[in-house]
Amino acid sequence: MIVGTGVGIPNKILTNHDLEQIVDTTDEWIRTRTGIETRHIVEDGQATSDLCVEAAKNALDDAGLLVEQVDVIIVATISGDVGFPSAACFVQKKLGAVNAYAFDIAAACSGFIYGLDVADSIIAMQKAKTVLVIGGETLSRITDYTDRATCVLFGDGAGAAVLQPSDGNRGILATLLKSDGRLDHLLYMQGLGTKCPPSHQSVDAGAHFIRMAGKEVFKYAVTAMGEAAEQILKLANITVEEVDLLITHQANYRIIDATARRIEVPSEKVFINVNKYGNTSSASIPIALDEARKSGLLKEGQIAVFVAFGAGFTWGAAALRM
Repeated sequence: MIVGTGVGIPNKILTNHDLEQIVDTTDEWIRTRTGIETRHIVEDGQATSDLCVEAAKNALDDAGLLVEQVDVIIVATISGDVGFPSAACFVQKKLGAVNAYAFDIAAACSGFIYGLDVADSIIAMQKAKTVLVIGGETLSRITDYTDRATCVLFGDGAGAAVLQPSDGNRGILATLLKSDGRLDHLLYMQGLGTKCPPSHQSVDAGAHFIRMAGKEVFKYAVTAMGEAAEQILKLANITVEEVDLLITHQANYRIIDATARRIEVPSEKVFINVNKYGNTSSASIPIALDEARKSGLLKEGQIAVFVAFGAGFTWGAAALRM
């Protein structure tokens, strides 16, 4: 069960009006197509692990736990500090979590749900008592600000959740994970890997930036997230009326709305903050979760459903009693 949450959000804000000065776009165009108004981006020198550490500290404080009590650190990210070691190892070092082992998950926007599933399994096998699951990204570092189709979408941030064994009432009711690597060409970053190692040519070609076939990704995301939302209700043996809050990956407003409509969740039960943060990939669900808890929208004992879709393609869902 989740016993604490926290976020790490950069102070710097990039508005739609700022983007109007960079690329051929308008505030109205961005808002009407995505619902995004602002996004937060890191300052020079800030890395993904810095945001993750801030989120982790806040989550541990919220849970009333010491860092020495953490057994496992899982970081979901596609924008780690370096090629290796993992962002999770940097987080472990900066936190001083000397008793924890740490590793990353690269499942893009679905990463936090993947992390929850892994954490739940580790706890269920009684191999750990306290697991820290973090979704953190600095997508501004891999965003092409000459590409108006993608640069308006992405922001930076981190969200964390502390998981411990269920008390018998609260906890993860069900998880669902899916992948389809056949569609990798629709959303990817080619550069910096072994297939396209860094070179003057790869940098000049912009190979280290996010590339996305937006219309195709939208189509697959709406279908996959809608189906995952339907399936998780069956797996958790709950009805849509029992769901207190739906938190989807905050990709854009139209995808969120389409997912909610698929399972007929009323708008007042759908959490949206994409307008403030943009698409923060793996960080979007834990950031939304923390805001929902701290604002009183999601209380202890209530049921939350998470749904996400990302590069890979990967997608998934989770149902929890908070």
